[in-house]
Amino acid sequence: MLSTQVAQLRQGVPAGLADADAVVAGFDDALVAGFARVGDEAAAALAALAGAMTGTPLHDRVAEAVGKVTAGSFSQEDLASLAGARSALLGAAHDALLGEFDAAVERDRAPWTAPVGGPVEASAPRGAARAWLHETAVAGWRGVDHDLLSAVAAPIEAALAEPTLRRLAVLLDGLAAELRASLPVAMMSQVPARRWADLWSRAVLLAQDWSVPDGETETVSGRLLPLGVDIHEHGTTVQVQVHGVLEPSDGQPARLVRTAVVAAKVETITGAAVWRLFQAHPLLLAALAHRRMLTVTELPLRGGDLRWIDDQAQVGEPADPFATARLLLAPAVAAAIAPLDRHPTAIAEPVLLEGYTVRRRDGGLTIAWGDQQLPVAVDRLPAAGPLTPALVSASSCCLGLLRFDGGRWLVQPLAVRATVKGKPVEAHNGDWAEGVTDPKVAKVEAKTGDAVAVLRERAGRLLRR
Repeated sequence: MLSTQVAQLRQGVPAGLADADAVVAGFDDALVAGFARVGDEAAAALAALAGAMTGTPLHDRVAEAVGKVTAGSFSQEDLASLAGARSALLGAAHDALLGEFDAAVERDRAPWTAPVGGPVEASAPRGAARAWLHETAVAGWRGVDHDLLSAVAAPIEAALAEPTLRRLAVLLDGLAAELRASLPVAMMSQVPARRWADLWSRAVLLAQDWSVPDGETETVSGRLLPLGVDIHEHGTTVQVQVHGVLEPSDGQPARLVRTAVVAAKVETITGAAVWRLFQAHPLLLAALAHRRMLTVTELPLRGGDLRWIDDQAQVGEPADPFATARLLLAPAVAAAIAPLDRHPTAIAEPVLLEGYTVRRRDGGLTIAWGDQQLPVAVDRLPAAGPLTPALVSASSCCLGLLRFDGGRWLVQPLAVRATVKGKPVEAHNGDWAEGVTDPKVAKVEAKTGDAVAVLRERAGRLLRR
């Protein structure tokens, strides 16, 4: 990705983006206080949401829902209309931003071809989830208490029992956990209104008795060349998401894909220790640690998401991620994004940045080409890998994910090439997949002990009793 292309992206944002964001923010603020008694400011915000739907098939239904919410007598269906309108606005913003990115870097993207969803048989777990989400909207985030949170246990348990509702169950569980950790919400100086409204809206849509197409699933075989690893870590779970280029064995054009493996954890397992939770995927870990390609056979692929099955892969020859990016990133075809996943903060596009300098600015880092600058998402550097702000500062070549957050484009490094003490250094987020390679970090790890091994030993002891 050249500096001129970065400059083209940073010249401005798509027309109407700021207005759409303001409408969504108004709705989110209204949800903070709840819909039990809608004040003038919240009523205006809801009216603006309906106004933003003018000229779309959603307008009449959303306008009706806004009228009922403002009057204080609304149904679960009305909330679904509001959640749909909010998601549609953010989806439009996502499409506009991604369209500008694709045009700037000349990236081809497959069209969305999945069929439109339709009604499905009524589900008691979905109904229970809708009822809880309705109560939450009435109370608002400021009105959340222990009684409300205890009521979500039954919907979560019921949804977990149905494989097709696991996504909804996990989402509800995560939202409830965040709310529980924030109690009393009424005493918080600032509520994460956008994040909680994102989770609430997604849950409302998933809880409808309606099929949500995520795209057709196909099986693919070929060579998977990893570009980089994005590590998502939470107190109770961790996900390793690998971005790469798939060269199909049937001769079709190369495709940008990502595959992920997930593991449950406890909060005491952090840093490099999280890799020990993925021992069920030794081939994937070996490919990341040794920077090798993988030959995959008949793996399920939905859109750009490749379902990882270790038994259907083989580790191949060395594959330099930077060389892969230089040769294959531009011609590779990107997958279309499922409608429900379209959100500006969900944009994470692999890019190769070269020939820059790094500057410190406002307590952060920016990659610069002359007077053109791109902020670095330093807060996204994982503790489970060797990348540090110091290495990024010393780099002149970076493999990363281009994101849009806080109204601006920024890059999240996945790998860098740098010069440290006059010597070339290369570091990737996946370098510690089979164990820490930095002697200093390894020494610290040895002193603190293997938390995963200790917990497994204790669990085994309990099971033997």
